[in-house]
Amino acid sequence: MSPVKRTRLPDKAAPKRQNQPSPTSLHGSAAKLAPAPLPTVQETKRPAGSRRKSRELTLQMLYQADMAKQAPDQVEKLFWATRDDVDNTTRGFAQDLFRVATARAETIDSLIVQHAKNWRLERMPAVDRNLLRMAIAEMLGYPRTPGPIVINEAIEIARRYAAPESVHFLNGVLDAVGQSLNVPAVNGPRKSSEGSEA
Repeated sequence: MSPVKRTRLPDKAAPKRQNQPSPTSLHGSAAKLAPAPLPTVQETKRPAGSRRKSRELTLQMLYQADMAKQAPDQVEKLFWATRDDVDNTTRGFAQDLFRVATARAETIDSLIVQHAKNWRLERMPAVDRNLLRMAIAEMLGYPRTPGPIVINEAIEIARRYAAPESVHFLNGVLDAVGQSLNVPAVNGPRKSSEGSEA
């Protein structure tokens, strides 16, 4: 009996593998994923994805500082000791946001209390409180970033880490804070209340 001859498909006929969504974006339906390996942050090289990862890391650092009552330098030292796989760009933005959030903590918490009607800061869920701190730190530290981008990024992160009922609350508070800070709706210099560039 002669062996079966196997022919190889030409390259153009070979099926192309599509990027698969991350398991967390499927909310529990990871079983539907194809067995192909998922791309890592470094492989996709998307600036927006890198920025979101930075924001998530900032949230985690703020949460650690809040819950463990650790000083900012102690948080950074412990946090980055186990994360040597994070690229320099992602890490740099995360550290910058964290430093703005901690350096301007009093201002940020005051803005949260002012715009979170009927909520005391200490009674908020810890994730919500620190998501607000992270987003407001970006509004203060990166005033040229459009407000809707900051808010949308915070909301997308909230969908992953916070309770579903928190999303509307966070959106409302961040929108009010953004308006009070005159955060631009589009790229460009921030305007003061008199209309001149700030």
